[in-house]
Amino acid sequence: QVQLVESGGGLVQPGGSLRLSCAATRSIFSINAMGWYRQAPGKQRELVAAVTSGSSTNYADSVKGRFTISRDNAKNTVYLQMNSLKPEDTAVYYCNARVVRVALTDDYWGQGTQVTVSS
Repeated sequence: QVQLVESGGGLVQPGGSLRLSCAATRSIFSINAMGWYRQAPGKQRELVAAVTSGSSTNYADSVKGRFTISRDNAKNTVYLQMNSLKPEDTAVYYCNARVVRVALTDDYWGQGTQVTVSS
């Protein structure tokens, strides 16, 4: 089992930066992939960025060049550095961890953290 604790959300002006953190209760070496999703009111939850156990990354087209996902294995923590924030980035951001075994795949979710980009 994995528990995820998020932090780092808040209110920021357009063009500003925030760094989200997601701390896991187990070694991230045992987690196959981790990612950040976001959901705005009235919209579907969407993938923002993901990183695999092999450190391969992928990003939504809307955040490429602005957001960076990274991890610190010693701290069992994954980060999302968000630069050049836009109002359309406003959403609740959720950390996700996926554990894949021979006959079972499990998804775990953080509690969510609000990011608001506004003047």
